[in-house]
Amino acid sequence: MHNDITPIHEHKKYWAECFGIAPFLPTSRKEMDALGWDSCDIIIVTGDAYVDHPSFGMAIIGRLLEAQGFRVGIIAQPDWSNKNDFMSLGKPNLFFGITAGNMDSMINRYTADKKLRHDDAYTPNNEGGKRPDRATLVYSQRCREAYKETPIVLGGIEASLRRIAHYDYWSDKVRRSVLFDAKADILLFGNAERALVEVAHRLADGESVADMTNIRGTAINLAAEPEQYTIIDSSRIEKPGKAFVPQNPYKVESNCDTNKSETEAEAKPITIRPSRHDAASTAVRLPPFEKLNNDRILYAHASRVMHLETNPYSGRALIQRHGNRELWVNQAPIPLTTEEMDYVFGLPYARVPHPKYGKAKIPAYDMIKTSVNIMRGCFGGCSFCSITEHEGRIIQNRSQESIIGELEEIRDKVPGFTGTISDLGGPTATCIA
Repeated sequence: MHNDITPIHEHKKYWAECFGIAPFLPTSRKEMDALGWDSCDIIIVTGDAYVDHPSFGMAIIGRLLEAQGFRVGIIAQPDWSNKNDFMSLGKPNLFFGITAGNMDSMINRYTADKKLRHDDAYTPNNEGGKRPDRATLVYSQRCREAYKETPIVLGGIEASLRRIAHYDYWSDKVRRSVLFDAKADILLFGNAERALVEVAHRLADGESVADMTNIRGTAINLAAEPEQYTIIDSSRIEKPGKAFVPQNPYKVESNCDTNKSETEAEAKPITIRPSRHDAASTAVRLPPFEKLNNDRILYAHASRVMHLETNPYSGRALIQRHGNRELWVNQAPIPLTTEEMDYVFGLPYARVPHPKYGKAKIPAYDMIKTSVNIMRGCFGGCSFCSITEHEGRIIQNRSQESIIGELEEIRDKVPGFTGTISDLGGPTATCIA
């Protein structure tokens, strides 16, 4: 781990730690009053029902920020037709944190045939239609309507995978980075605990979010490229080639030329790979959004270069033009150490859905309530899966003591626990099983 990085559990706590730990993060003014809060420092808006369990993103980031001393509220599955629900907890002192939920909202709402789904495993009683299309965009717009000057921080799988110009299956076109369409202030990609804690403390110290240009694992909107960086073109890393035309396996050659030299027969395009540049002071310019619209070869090139630069120890920042603005994607976040992973999973989760849901069943919770996540990251990089693009290739694991501690928590907190643990695993463990 880099020596200049403060472990996430060693930051000086915010003054509001004096309020202590909430049984559940508040979802209403009544709950805030019961805790003695006059306001929230941070409000998380999510497309999932609020389940206080470490398999749910809003619970992890909420409890993590609470452990840093902040007062954190949750607005879960708000009515997005107007701004009223987004004002239910008042104005946050620091920022709104926006996530579409554990799943991409379009995957959640539509089948691969683009047919509307009528169920939602992350909603009480499996009810569909409780989140909008492209929830990250809609929630951001409503938060901006509610409190115009409040910073908006994007995160979660939907934002992470849309951090640069990207192909959108549902509209069959290339769309801009979600940061631009959402008109948010900053985007956190990957497992964002480290970046989230830094953003929260710097805002609490009075720093403007506009000045946070150098945080690993974040993407920001700039007027011009930073002067302190050397910018190299992505074509210096890999030269865009020609479209691959598959050969007809049933075609019979009528004129076989056996006179070609061995050199001609085996000639292949040469990829230019320059020597590595200092990752701390060099950035790679991707083709601009406007050029990717109608050029699938250039789009594939941009996507590949992004993947080549995701190593947190050698990967470089990325820059991509969107109209008259620059999308700046900082280097990937440094993975969590085992000690930090233990800290995250050892936070005081209630391990059950919020009481406001009563006896309603939440299928996603029922599936994982006795499951334990023991690691993160996946080295596979499979073309059909987004885990590597989101979490990175480096495996991050918990200690044996931490895992056993969670098993004991399940025993003590999960209603109806029968003594059977359904799963011990994670991305790579699942991939190779």
